[in-house]
Amino acid sequence: MTAVREAKSSGPPPGSDATSAPVPSRVSRVVSGRVVRTPSGAVSLLVRGRTVTVTAALLVTLLAVAGITLTTGDFDLTVGEVLQALTGDGSGIADFVVNTLRMPRLLTALCVGAALAVSGAILQSLTGNPLGSPDIIGFTNGSAVGALVVIVVLHGSMTQIALGALAGGLATALAVHLLMLGRGIQGFRLVVVGIGVSALLLAVNSYLITRATFQEALEAQAWLIGSLGNRLWTHATAIGIAVAVLLPLAFLLSRRLSMVEMGDTTAMALGVDVARTRTLLLVISVALAAFATAVTGPIWFIALAAPQVARKLTRSSGPALLPAALMGAVMLALSDLAVQRLFAPALLPVGTATGCVGGLYLIWLLVTESRKSRA
Repeated sequence: MTAVREAKSSGPPPGSDATSAPVPSRVSRVVSGRVVRTPSGAVSLLVRGRTVTVTAALLVTLLAVAGITLTTGDFDLTVGEVLQALTGDGSGIADFVVNTLRMPRLLTALCVGAALAVSGAILQSLTGNPLGSPDIIGFTNGSAVGALVVIVVLHGSMTQIALGALAGGLATALAVHLLMLGRGIQGFRLVVVGIGVSALLLAVNSYLITRATFQEALEAQAWLIGSLGNRLWTHATAIGIAVAVLLPLAFLLSRRLSMVEMGDTTAMALGVDVARTRTLLLVISVALAAFATAVTGPIWFIALAAPQVARKLTRSSGPALLPAALMGAVMLALSDLAVQRLFAPALLPVGTATGCVGGLYLIWLLVTESRKSRA
C-alpha cells in the first residue's frame, strides 16, 4: 500500500508563477489501484494489486520458513507438537526445543531482518542511492566499535555489549551529521562521507582486536561475524520492543518519505518540512540498525539487498517499507535456516551466509550501476 498522490496538471494553477520549477514527471504518474478511505476521509490509501500480492506471498513464505525452522533439526517435531508446545501443552522435551532453543532465535531473526531492511530502505530513499545502507555508510561499523570497546576495554557483560553497540551506532550517526552540518543531508554527499567514516571505524576495530587478549579477540571476532546462535528471550524481547516502537513510526512517515524522493522543491510545495522529515527518518533508520546490530552483531547486506528486491517485486515508485520489512525478515530467517541445516553439525554464524550472498549481490549492483552511468 502506498499513500495516494494527487496528480498535478501540466500547466500552472491560476495566479501562480509560470516560471517556477517544473514538477517531476513521477508526481503526475497515475498508479492503478483501489483507493481506501476512512469514514471521515482524513486518511486515504492507494491499495495496489501487485503490492498486495507480493506482500501476501512474502507472508506465506515467512510462515513456511518459520514452520520448517520450528519442526526440523536434530530433534524433529510435527506441526501439532510445535503448536502444543507453544500453548503450554507439549511434552518437556518439545517445550524445551521450541520455546527455549528455536522460537527465540526465530523471532530474533525476523525482527532483526525487518529492522535492517527498513533501515536500509529509508537510507536508500533519502540518499537516492542503492548503496545507501547502514553497513555501507558506516552505522554498522560504529555499532561494532561500541561493542568492541565494551568487550576489550571494559570487559562488560552481554547486556553491556548490546548497550555499547547501540551507543556506537548513534555516535557514528551524530559524527556523520556534524561532518555534514550546514550542507544538508543530501544523497551523494551522505554516502561519500559515510564510506569515509566507515573505513576509519574499520581501522579502529582492527586496532582494538590487536590490543585484546587471546580470549577477548576470539569473543570479539565471533561477535563481529554476526550470529543468531544462543539467542534467548531477552534478545528477542529487546529487538521486538525496538521494532514495535520504530517500525510504526517509519510507516507513518512513509508518505513524507515518498514526497522527499520527488525532490526538495516538490516536497516543500506539498507542505513537507524537508529538513525535519529527513532528520526524523535518519534517526529512525540509525536506531533500527543500531538495535539490530546490538542484538546479533553486524549482519551484512540485508539492509542493502532486501529493500531493492522488495521494490523491484512490487514495482513501487515509493520506498515500499512494509514489503521491505517482510523481505528482510524472510532473507535473514532463510539464511539462518540454511546455515543450520545445510552445514550441520558445523555451527556457522548467519553472517557468513549473508556475507557470501550479499557480496555477489554487491558486485552485480556495482556492475549494473556502472553500465547505467555509461549509457
